[in-house]
Amino acid sequence: MIRSVGSFLKELLVEVAGEAVMTVAACLAVAGLALAFVMGWQHSPLVTGGVGGALLVFLAYGGWELLRPAKPGRRGRLAGVAATTFAVAALFTAYAWSCNCP
Repeated sequence: MIRSVGSFLKELLVEVAGEAVMTVAACLAVAGLALAFVMGWQHSPLVTGGVGGALLVFLAYGGWELLRPAKPGRRGRLAGVAATTFAVAALFTAYAWSCNCP
C-alpha cells in the first residue's frame, strides 16, 4: 500500500515538473520569436517578412505532409523534417496558449 502511494506521488511529481518545464520552454520560445521579429523588423522589414513567410510555408508543408495519407517510400528527408517541425511547433503552441507571460 505504501509503495503504491509512493509510486503515485513520484509519478505525479515528475508529471507536474515536466508540464512546468514544457510551459517555461514554450513561453521562452514565444518570447524569443517575438524579440527576433521585433529586432528583425527594425533592421529590415522586407527580410523579416520574407523569412516569416518562408517559415509559415515550411510549417504548412509540414502539416500537409503529416496529415495526408502515407504511401510507402514517398516521404523524403525534407518532408520528415517539415512534419517534425510542425508537430513541435503545434506542441509548443498548445503549451504557450496557456502561458500567462506579460
